[in-house]
Amino acid sequence: MAGGGGAQGSANPFLSFLPLLLILLIMYFLIMRPQAKKQKERERMLASLKKGDKVVTIGGIHGKIMGFKNNDQVLVLKIDDNVKIEVDRTAIASVLKSESK
Repeated sequence: MAGGGGAQGSANPFLSFLPLLLILLIMYFLIMRPQAKKQKERERMLASLKKGDKVVTIGGIHGKIMGFKNNDQVLVLKIDDNVKIEVDRTAIASVLKSESK
């Protein structure tokens, strides 16, 4: 009888890793996939920036794009009358929607 119990103790190694695989699969769909979607959306937003867009930087500065420098990697923002700053393209957090007049 002792010999029969030992045969049942060795389970399929795949079944022992199944819960771990399920957790990783769930984590992928709940965390990694939505983050990748957000990253692609952000890249699209940064690629579509154009002169005249009103933007907000990651530091909270609101401004209007007046031009580009260094192969479009640096933006010149007008933040007030006679006040312009240069920021990196990746420093843009969002584009403000245009107000129709």
